[in-house]
Amino acid sequence: MLTRLRRLRKSPSMRALFQESTLSLSDIIYPIFVIEGIGRTVPIGAMPGQNLYSIDRLIPLVASLYGAGIKGFAIFPCIEPSLKDLIGSQACNADNVLNKAVRAIKSRVKECVIFADVALDPYTTHGHDGIVDDTGYVLNDETCEALVQQAVVQAESGADVICPSDMMDGRVKRIRHVLESRGHKNTAIMAYAVKYASYFYTPFRQAVGSVQQDKGDKKTYQMNFANMREAMRSVEVNLKEGADMIMIKPGMLYLDVLAHVKRTFMAPTLIYQVSAEYSMLQAMIENKTLDKRCILESLIAFKRAGADAIFTYFSPEVVALLSK
Repeated sequence: MLTRLRRLRKSPSMRALFQESTLSLSDIIYPIFVIEGIGRTVPIGAMPGQNLYSIDRLIPLVASLYGAGIKGFAIFPCIEPSLKDLIGSQACNADNVLNKAVRAIKSRVKECVIFADVALDPYTTHGHDGIVDDTGYVLNDETCEALVQQAVVQAESGADVICPSDMMDGRVKRIRHVLESRGHKNTAIMAYAVKYASYFYTPFRQAVGSVQQDKGDKKTYQMNFANMREAMRSVEVNLKEGADMIMIKPGMLYLDVLAHVKRTFMAPTLIYQVSAEYSMLQAMIENKTLDKRCILESLIAFKRAGADAIFTYFSPEVVALLSK
């Protein structure tokens, strides 16, 4: 037999030499949740192992993980219900909990990269990502105006990457123009260009308190999960409007989309291992159905498909696993 593929698998060193896809801590971005208050660490029931943190608890966590090798952190706010309204006005408040957290983190861990989410759903009483009419339909252009204001206060607070996750048409171009005019030329934009209307976001929505009300439908702005060509068109539009990088969400069920996007556009492409993906794996790890090393297998799949970076709630576990 002239060809024996197993020759290159015979030892750990041989396998390492010829491994095609690799995962390092520089590929990892940790999504974390912030709440108002002092000394608060509140477990998220739908996401075992994840918590809501007050800013004083968040800072040492970020500092520790940054010191261990995690360079990127995505901040998501859980807003007090009394601060929510129909138009999500708290999103544009320079002193809301997200912007205070960004400033606090940057004062302590200056070199870390902060990704700030731009969308109205954590701030609205109806749970939609934008401003709605009487029927619950999200108004595109009116929402874009609010998103621009939200993006500006985040940039002024020190966010390195502005992340419009709302899926409104035209918002990237508007945000880019205003950031340029306000002197934030080096503030990057990560466009959620391919955000499917997925059932896998439910634990996240519970975490940030943005469970959607009966009126309206997120499917009018998030993408049909049966569509590939639409995803390609959306990526092209977002890049032309000035996006520096592209997000695809969810992750594990959309590896084909990730691979196709990366091969076609060769732009920096990120993937989000979303809350339900995390919770499913975590539940099986906790009840001993799966070995914890399945975490690395799931993340290598994203790298193999073409991801440049990965949002994952498993970030602390990745630090431990890669150190072994």
